[in-house]
Amino acid sequence: MRLIEKLHNPESKYTIRQIVRWLWRVLRGNRTQALFNASIGMLGVACSLLMVWAMQRTIDMATGVVPGSIYWGVALMGTVILAEFALGISRVWIKNILGVKAQNLMQQQMLDRLLRAEWQSKDTHHSGDVINRLEQDVQTVVTFITETLPNTLSTMALFLGAFVYLFQMDVWLSLITVGILPLFILVSRIYVAQMRKYTRRVRNSDSQVQSLLTETVQHRMLIKTLEAGDQMVDRLGDTQSELRYHVRQRTKFSIASNLFVNGGFSLGYLIAFLWGAVRLSARTITFGQMTAFLQLVYRIQGPARDLTRLAPAFVSVFTSAERLMELEEAPQEQQGDGVEMAAPCGIRFEDVTYGYEDSPVPVIDHLSFDFRPGTCTAILGETGAGKTTLVRLILALIRPKSGQVSIYDQHKAEEISPLHRCNFVYVPQGNTLLSGTIRDNLLIARPGATDDDLWRVLHLVCGDFVADLPQGLDTVCTEAGGGLSEGQAQRIAIGRALLRGRSIMLFDEATSALDPDTERQLLQNILSDKQKTVIFITHRPAVVDYCDQVLRVE
Repeated sequence: MRLIEKLHNPESKYTIRQIVRWLWRVLRGNRTQALFNASIGMLGVACSLLMVWAMQRTIDMATGVVPGSIYWGVALMGTVILAEFALGISRVWIKNILGVKAQNLMQQQMLDRLLRAEWQSKDTHHSGDVINRLEQDVQTVVTFITETLPNTLSTMALFLGAFVYLFQMDVWLSLITVGILPLFILVSRIYVAQMRKYTRRVRNSDSQVQSLLTETVQHRMLIKTLEAGDQMVDRLGDTQSELRYHVRQRTKFSIASNLFVNGGFSLGYLIAFLWGAVRLSARTITFGQMTAFLQLVYRIQGPARDLTRLAPAFVSVFTSAERLMELEEAPQEQQGDGVEMAAPCGIRFEDVTYGYEDSPVPVIDHLSFDFRPGTCTAILGETGAGKTTLVRLILALIRPKSGQVSIYDQHKAEEISPLHRCNFVYVPQGNTLLSGTIRDNLLIARPGATDDDLWRVLHLVCGDFVADLPQGLDTVCTEAGGGLSEGQAQRIAIGRALLRGRSIMLFDEATSALDPDTERQLLQNILSDKQKTVIFITHRPAVVDYCDQVLRVE
């Protein structure tokens, strides 16, 4: 227990008990693979000890110490070897098939939790860091749970089985072989404490490298226009240099520790060899027994060496578990079935005040306003005046500090919550298309839509240009709608929103890249349906002309 306690990082916000409980929860979701690996490991132990007995028996038969046919002995050895081959293939199959499935499932669960978390005004973790955790740390945790722990059971079984076998043959040799283990356990306590610190630093530096790479690739156009390529490459070099430094520190410590441990095991093997040679020369053991001695000592020391490697495995998994637990810290939004209101429905602000934690001045101060059902409203205001905050309040991404935001129809009114988000379509600023075909982007809004449905919404948003593209709906867009103009991408994004078909439509500068004629036609098409409540965040006069009311945010 004290050895486990050494795993605790003083800088960590989690206790050992919390981390172990979290790992236990992960184990419960991967019991099948863990059970398969444990079973294969135990069968491997049986084959290993049976091979020692078969080898000893065959050699003694060959030297005439015991009666029997050496052919039967060799045949038994061959059977054991084939069985070990089969177990090895099974182990690889389980690792590559079930292991990948377990990693994929855990990544899905972590991503699902992130997407269901409450929106935060400032992201706690960089997107590159989050990706690093979802890839590297998930792999570390799943490998430990499904492979390392089950293999540890078989390793301990092999150690005990070989020790009992050797103890029956030679008491003193068995005691000498395991006598050096307490020394290594004592050293491993020091090893764990130091390795824990080095591993955390390496993982954090690795996340910083990935974060810088992600950000640079995302903003490469900006970097090119600023001619800051050399500067970004230099920043990457500095970050990588810090990573290499921490890797070197960890590697030097690991090498020194391994030299000490392996040196001790080698000394123990030499002592066992000398002991067997002396007894063989005194003719107190047979040559087959001498061979069995060396095989058993190896099978005791091998598992013991594997057990000492558990220290870095525990260090890695505890570090990864902490990093994944940090991702789960964000409180979850209200979950449940969506609450759909009758169309048309409206949004009402009643004396709403909201301010961000890092600002003493409220962004929204005692605002009351009614986005009436079936109307079109323009929200105007300077940059930083609070327009984006209004959008977040309407979409229930944040809650007012005081006052109330309600959604209502002709029958009822309810305080807005994440469960009411099913009544909205939202088109944010900028290019929001994902990599894939135009069809893929549209179907995100309604997976069961037909081609007729897709062409209908494209016509409404002046997106008939898609028909002139070589692949039509199957035209492939790269990341952020690459291959289309900004205006084309905006029209497809608006079409995607219309395809969702909800009662309240919220557009945040959604027509900023359109020419006046296209914008005018698109607005006429959208606003022709009086069953929709439309809200525009805009600076464009043409949009304001089509609106029933204006909310100016100062």
